Amino acid sequence: MDAVSDSTAQDPLWQDPLWQALLRRRDSDTAPLPASPLTDLFAPLFQPPGPDGCMVLGRLAQTLDGRIATASGSSQWIGGRADILHTHRLRALCHAVVIGAGTVKHDNPRLTTREVTGPHPVRVVLDTERRLGTGHTLFAPGGPPTLLACAQDAPGPDHHGSAELLRLPRAAIGGLDLCALLPRLAERGLTRIFVEGGGLTVSRFLAAGCLDRLHVTVAPVLLGSGIPAFTLPEAARIADGLRFDWTVHRLGQDMLFDIVLGRARPAVCSAP
Repeated sequence: MDAVSDSTAQDPLWQDPLWQALLRRRDSDTAPLPASPLTDLFAPLFQPPGPDGCMVLGRLAQTLDGRIATASGSSQWIGGRADILHTHRLRALCHAVVIGAGTVKHDNPRLTTREVTGPHPVRVVLDTERRLGTGHTLFAPGGPPTLLACAQDAPGPDHHGSAELLRLPRAAIGGLDLCALLPRLAERGLTRIFVEGGGLTVSRFLAAGCLDRLHVTVAPVLLGSGIPAFTLPEAARIADGLRFDWTVHRLGQDMLFDIVLGRARPAVCSAP
């Protein structure tokens, strides 16, 4: 049974009929969702899974000039309060939340639903070489379950602090084989996957053709420098990129772009 947070004081949606219906839909209920301005935003999370058994949503918050952090790695907080609540709601509606080792190292996140009412997801950390220490919050006992995904040949025992190890093949271009990760998660009943960051991790899912949708929040901030939101192979032509449909939602002062990908990837990332 998933642990459930009770943060009714923080989340204005906690008594909304839509939110209650979404929480019921998370695992089993198939009843129609009630009419609500947010139905169009959240209902696509419950689309049928792909051939690997998963529906995968990527997520980034960036400045107007496309930065997700300063050059030193500072990223808290680019988005405003409404954007933070949106992230926690996505955690509550998904079975697993995925982040890269760099995000763990810089932010030491908890990845819980402490800001909203709903179950905590299973936390999945991608650490190919198993370089993270066990002192990070995600690996401490007493929290929601955590999986540490690493390369098959990475040395060490089958646990990393309180986290269970998930050994995966290496990708040909570096990192882990993400197409192998998804069916492994589906085998555990983790079929709604939220790739929360950072930018390199979301970019690798995009490049591998493993994203069904992408939520990008754009905040009214200009940095002029810093870490870019997406890191992909260099494109020689505009046609080497990826065009898509999107829907725009207001999140306080921020703008959220709900992007339909359907496992597409930029031409520059496609196999010859």
